[in-house]
Amino acid sequence: MAVFYRKLPRFDYVMPKTLDDALALLNEHKGTARLLAGGTDLIPQLKQRAINVPRHLIDLKAIKGLNAISYDEQSGLRIGPLTTISAIEQSPVIREHFPSIAQAASGMAAPQIRNRGTFAGNICNAVPSADSAPALLTLEAFVKIKGPKGECIVPIDQFFTGPCETILEKEEMLLEIVVPKSPPRSRGVYLKLAPRHSMDLAIVGVAAHGAYVDGICKDIRIGERLKLFSGVRNQRLKSLKRQPGQPLQSAIP
Repeated sequence: MAVFYRKLPRFDYVMPKTLDDALALLNEHKGTARLLAGGTDLIPQLKQRAINVPRHLIDLKAIKGLNAISYDEQSGLRIGPLTTISAIEQSPVIREHFPSIAQAASGMAAPQIRNRGTFAGNICNAVPSADSAPALLTLEAFVKIKGPKGECIVPIDQFFTGPCETILEKEEMLLEIVVPKSPPRSRGVYLKLAPRHSMDLAIVGVAAHGAYVDGICKDIRIGERLKLFSGVRNQRLKSLKRQPGQPLQSAIP
């Protein structure tokens, strides 16, 4: 019988107090350090030796202000990198304005994992079965990245480059998830197919977001993530945009 869990490997553990300190450590130990947020994916991977063991583990949890959720009419929704999945699931502002994100959060793992895991960590791991990405794609979200060269903002559909791969360089970190305000009369939903729903990885996860007035489709977007597919181009999220002005029924194949 296979043994799946071992003791953690040896590494240096550091807990910086500021974001600048964390980025400086990441740059100093470029290529030999890993960031630790919730750790719900990273720690099992280290125990299983499924990834290269880093020499340094930089724990972000002592840095204040990275777990915030904010929303206003101009800048939209902002989610910090330490915001837990359960905080997103239970956030009144996300439930009201971005229900597909709350639905995706509620479908991720067990409550104990949601209390510790982060939405940003789920994105950065970029596993094919991630529940977080389809809803963010349909909402045309962005991620803010910070590194030695400064900050940049990247559309979420350009963030993923392959299974468990993103555009993040070794000395960079995801600083924020930004979701623009949705047009009036918009609706969104995330649906997950899995043997035991949240307790299992998604076989298929599909999000849809649209706006329509009097039966006329103004905008509709569909994002999907298929666990069973292999290959980057097939696994990555797909977005289908329909021309505005069509009746809703004819816009959906």
